[in-house]
Amino acid sequence: MLIACPHCQTQNRVPDARLAEDPQCGRCKRALLPGVPLDVTDASFDTVVGKTELPVLVDIWAPWCGPCRAMAPQFEQAARDLKGRALLLKLNSDDNPHTSARLGIRSIPTLLLFEQGQERRRSSGALPARDLVRWVLGR
Repeated sequence: MLIACPHCQTQNRVPDARLAEDPQCGRCKRALLPGVPLDVTDASFDTVVGKTELPVLVDIWAPWCGPCRAMAPQFEQAARDLKGRALLLKLNSDDNPHTSARLGIRSIPTLLLFEQGQERRRSSGALPARDLVRWVLGR
């Protein structure tokens, strides 16, 4: 399984059997799948999403957005529940306007599910953790 490090963008090969064993980046030694949402930026988004073979769920949010703040604990819980099965990322739309515009984000929070670098699903509005997990796993 190929996973692009969200911290340094280095592509790492991780055996499927070791995905739940806290794999670390071969370059920067940071956790690849820490079980918490990780921040991405305009500079790192395409590499991390495009070069990660696991499903990638991205929360497009902003600090001033009430529903975004309310959903944050649910997104964190989903990251714990999906550890080793998906990578959960957060993109601050205020700090990263180019990626938000390119993706056609019109409201926040917006959730995007990518598989093999391709957008597969999109949802606007907050969701509870159990629905996020089901959504990612396709159930």
